[in-house]
Amino acid sequence: MAAPRHCLLKADTFTNQFRSIHVLQPSLKAQRWEQLRFASVSRRPAPSPSPNATPNAKIPPEETARNTVWAPKLRLSVGLVFVSTLIYSMLTSPSTPHRTEAPSIAERDNRAKYEGGVTASSPMRLRMEAFIKEQQKVIVAELEKVDGQKFRVDTWKRPAGGEGISCVLQDGNIFEKAGVNISIVYGTLPRPAIQKMRVNHRALDPDVESLEFFASGLSMVLHPHNPNAPTVHLNYRYFETMDDKGEGKAWWFGGGTDLTPSYLFDEDAIHFHKTIKDACDKHDKEYYPRFKAWCDKYFHIPHRGESRGVGGIFFDDLDEEEKDQEQLFSFVTDCLEAFLPSYLPILEKRKDMPFGEHEKQWQQLRRGRYVEFNLVHDRGTSFGLNTPGARVESILMSLPLTARWMYMFEPEKGSREERLLGVLKKPVDWV
Repeated sequence: MAAPRHCLLKADTFTNQFRSIHVLQPSLKAQRWEQLRFASVSRRPAPSPSPNATPNAKIPPEETARNTVWAPKLRLSVGLVFVSTLIYSMLTSPSTPHRTEAPSIAERDNRAKYEGGVTASSPMRLRMEAFIKEQQKVIVAELEKVDGQKFRVDTWKRPAGGEGISCVLQDGNIFEKAGVNISIVYGTLPRPAIQKMRVNHRALDPDVESLEFFASGLSMVLHPHNPNAPTVHLNYRYFETMDDKGEGKAWWFGGGTDLTPSYLFDEDAIHFHKTIKDACDKHDKEYYPRFKAWCDKYFHIPHRGESRGVGGIFFDDLDEEEKDQEQLFSFVTDCLEAFLPSYLPILEKRKDMPFGEHEKQWQQLRRGRYVEFNLVHDRGTSFGLNTPGARVESILMSLPLTARWMYMFEPEKGSREERLLGVLKKPVDWV
């Protein structure tokens, strides 16, 4: 015979009191009591009506709500779906990766710049990077004053470390095309590249399979509209290899600047060379004649038998065998800062001179020679175009917006065009 309903209610009341007493310190007895109570309730048959019960008596609503499970099959189905989804999500969702490798040299350099800035005691690679960024801003600001239009500025990041900033002006008031670019590159040199570089840099370790490297530079080319105003090129750069800790090993500087007129004004060539010579003489009296001759040789177009322009200076691979790092950095600093004084006075004198179709045609022919040298013989252009992931638009920034090739063109005897060709075939000592 089943227990009377009021006994079950008392049992429920007792259970609730028991749980409230032991809620903070549950005992094994309490746990066992719960198991027995729920087992008993789930197994007991429906209670028979009491002899004293009134026929058709209604069960109190609160008791019905307490003893009724709402939609049990639906609740079971929802529960199964939820648990299954949770398990599937746990098994298939990717776990957050935990980085175990040490930060790269580029990341450590970025942290050093962020935390302490760049000072005289910073690694040379950070000092050179800061210097060319500063000079890019100075040069662009001065050229914008001359032209009256703003440069377009493009920036990008390299996945392996480094960045670049290209400042380009096209179809300006004074410049047909002008570009002032900087690039900062972190990467790894494979063994064949190391072996090749050891020809000029014996400090490179020949026994390693690869080396971390850093390279930075500022490169600029200006092509004015006016044929009387010369094109000018400039590039100064720094290269360094590092060990795993970021300590510099082999290093060297390179660079130079040169003038390429379509119409030759002797006083312009003299001013340009004298300004560069003054910067060189502050560091070594042998630098200008040595680097001027190097420039004449480097910017020669073999298949034409002429130079690209009237020269300037060019040097490469200047390392500890030349002078110490601080001295060479000072030399490069002075050369780059001498650019604006060497070129802007020439531009101011020539940018508004009158010219006609004949002069413009000759300028286009000379620019064709400029393109030939850059695409066929320039080592920097070749290196850039053959570098995986290189930014081609920035590499070809040096090319003029327009150029011209004419079959078997010969300048008139005694003309200004013929005089220029004579100088280009036999370089002149301007100072």
